[in-house]
Amino acid sequence: MVQLLTDDDVRRLLDAPTAVRWMRSALLEAHAGRLVTPARVQTELGSGRLVFTTGALEGEWYGYRSYDTFPTSPGEQLVVVHDWQSGRLRGLVVGNELGPRRVGAIGGVAAGELANPDARTLGLIGTGAQAWNQLWAISAVRELADVRVFSRDPSRRVAFADRARTGLGIPARAVDSAQAAVAGADVIVLATSSGSPVIDSAWVGDGAYLTTLGPKQVGHAEFGPELVSRADVAVTDSLAQISAYDPPNILVGTPAEDRLVSLGAVLSGSASGRTHEDEVVVFCSVGLAGTEAYLLAKLLAA
Repeated sequence: MVQLLTDDDVRRLLDAPTAVRWMRSALLEAHAGRLVTPARVQTELGSGRLVFTTGALEGEWYGYRSYDTFPTSPGEQLVVVHDWQSGRLRGLVVGNELGPRRVGAIGGVAAGELANPDARTLGLIGTGAQAWNQLWAISAVRELADVRVFSRDPSRRVAFADRARTGLGIPARAVDSAQAAVAGADVIVLATSSGSPVIDSAWVGDGAYLTTLGPKQVGHAEFGPELVSRADVAVTDSLAQISAYDPPNILVGTPAEDRLVSLGAVLSGSASGRTHEDEVVVFCSVGLAGTEAYLLAKLLAA
């Protein structure tokens, strides 16, 4: 029987520690070549695009996620998993919870591996779904003692901090500037829709871990290449996706691109991550394809 899951099911079934554990497994499977994770593909449909991320765990399942970029977005997303042997549909999830939780969980894996073990302070720029799910997942790998939240809308940042305190039990507070959020923070998250840099790389202190999730293409990016140049270690979840953007990712063709290593390689021990507490580490999250279907397959089997 085909299982149909909704956003309510995802919220009920997928807690942060489990999501992070499953995403760590997915990243290792991808690095080993068992999880097939091609870059996303898209088709133009007038005023928007229909985008597909596909993946397969050979011998077990194959699947995809579809979402659109129409002006009325976000429309509902669809994630589908088929049985590898028979081709029969195993299950699907309709809604907008699984995708952001998957990105959050990848961020949790990266923070768990790359942030200093005693990291306690977090500076968060952005107050949307991606920002929330990063905080949700990172709080599963680090005991946060102070979360500083900034976004352009004062009411949204206050509401976000209130939600973090009541919903996650995390000491969170709204601050009046991006610099106040970032300066001295052990962990920094950029999760905005800004087309121009939202922080100055000089604000990032020694030993900090930073993840960026928002726009990252030439002419439209929430950070500049100098941020990665500032870092001692630069990591991404998908080197293939970095190379596939159109317009190009802002790191393509720069010295920073050559320094990027995959998170899966770091997790497996075949590439170096953080080696010293004073190193600055930047994680460029681009969304490893196939991991949405991986999460759904895990949920269907649970």
